[in-house]
Amino acid sequence: MPHTLASLVSHTALKLTVLAGEERLDAPVRWAHASELIDPVPYMEGGELLLITALKLDAEDPEATRRYVRRIAEAGVVGLGFAVGVNYEGVPQALVDAAREQGLPLLGVPRRTPFIAISKAVSAAVAADQYRAVTAGFEAQRELTRAALSAEGPAELLARLAAHLDGWAALYDASGAVVAAAPDWAARRAARLTDDVARLRERAAPASSVVRDTDGDDRVELQSLGTGRRARGVLAVGTAAPLGTAARYAVHSAVALLTLTTERSRALQDAEQRLGAAVLKMLLAGEPDHARAVAGRLYGGLLDAPFRVVVAEPVAGEEPSSGGATGAGGAGVLDALADAMDSAAARTGEAVLAVPDGSRLIVLVADGGAAADACAAYAAEAGARAGAQPRARGRAGRSGGAEPAGGAWAAVGLSAPTGPIAAANAYRQAEQALSVARRRGRALVEHEDVAAGSVLPLLADDAVRAFADGLLRALREHDATGRGDLVASLRAWLARHGQWDAAAADLGVHRHTLRYRMRRVEEILGRSLDDADVRMELWLALKATSPPQGE
Repeated sequence: MPHTLASLVSHTALKLTVLAGEERLDAPVRWAHASELIDPVPYMEGGELLLITALKLDAEDPEATRRYVRRIAEAGVVGLGFAVGVNYEGVPQALVDAAREQGLPLLGVPRRTPFIAISKAVSAAVAADQYRAVTAGFEAQRELTRAALSAEGPAELLARLAAHLDGWAALYDASGAVVAAAPDWAARRAARLTDDVARLRERAAPASSVVRDTDGDDRVELQSLGTGRRARGVLAVGTAAPLGTAARYAVHSAVALLTLTTERSRALQDAEQRLGAAVLKMLLAGEPDHARAVAGRLYGGLLDAPFRVVVAEPVAGEEPSSGGATGAGGAGVLDALADAMDSAAARTGEAVLAVPDGSRLIVLVADGGAAADACAAYAAEAGARAGAQPRARGRAGRSGGAEPAGGAWAAVGLSAPTGPIAAANAYRQAEQALSVARRRGRALVEHEDVAAGSVLPLLADDAVRAFADGLLRALREHDATGRGDLVASLRAWLARHGQWDAAAADLGVHRHTLRYRMRRVEEILGRSLDDADVRMELWLALKATSPPQGE
């Protein structure tokens, strides 16, 4: 407990008397300081017991003493000790009245009690309090260390920390999700702080912040975990008052232990990632049996059921067609996507195989599992943050649209469900879906969406339009002279699969007129309409240059 004015008054050797401010004797005393300055405030920090003999202060002048007492009280001085029998035989009534007006405790110091004795008493009490705090902190450190090494690990550590702080504690993973809390009811309170946790995670570790729970009376302190550029987790502690010295030691110990846990887990993840890269390489090389043997218990369960292949690339929002985002922003979105899938898989106990591949991220996730859902949710959220308007396609909640604006985000391609034998084909499907996602400015595209849709949206490319314009330019220039509508006639004839009467009827002309026009098309283009490839190219060119329906 901090040393207080009451404990000083009860000190039998000091023989202090209380002359004013009896109701505030429970104020803690940080130090005892003697000063005869008329204005000692510039040298005060707050929490001091100020000792005076009134050498320069006219303690019998009501106005002077009122100004003096008011000023030191406003500066945070918790008590005033007056030496009796030095410059004044007794304590002047003006000083007593001024102290009572301000509610400032006024202590009478007998002549036989030197100020140094009071300073020593306060100093000894402060040192004893600090020793108790350090001792309690070391004991908390030992207790938290035992908890961290127990079978429950971080969960037990949080329970011990919450009990030590007489508050609550929660642990967030790298994606910002609550993974453990103590007591159990604290999980709901911790879930309200996800925005604050997200802001802290954006800062380089180590970092901390203090927030006030608007729905409660807690003072919440957030501490990032990890030693690298990105936080590997966040510890939150909630208490009714600011942390004291012993509590601060306990929190720092918890941060150190949890950081060691997360960094050790990271080292294991790196080893698992290297193993996963070998498994993926074997799958893509058409060696599923070897891949199963290497996967063992770590990834074997993932290969025993249908899985999907995810291929993701960072995209620069301001230039979606520029080939992708590079640097820390691009790497950051892929790291965050991998963290989101890892955290979701960990909560459900499912396996996930994630392998960075240059500027790409390749992931194998269980079909219909939590990691696949987390991938879709993250892609949609990231696209929305970049200015996208998500639009559902296929199964609800599994795809989203994105019109990129500012900042880096991830474009994701998702294969159809597959097995180890067809993993290479699934990888190609994911690549194709990713290509469509980048082309369309979408956050996520599934292969089923591409396979079930029309090929015509794939023609929305500058290179395709340039080819189509070049192929049809001569016909459009002919039509511009008013010598016949060759483009419309070609479109009608191709739409009717070369049926002269039906196409002529659509155009409202005689079939001989249409035959003449098709001969002119062949002459101008120098290509035969009997060639199926030529007909296909012309039809696609017409579709690529046609305005969208409704425009």
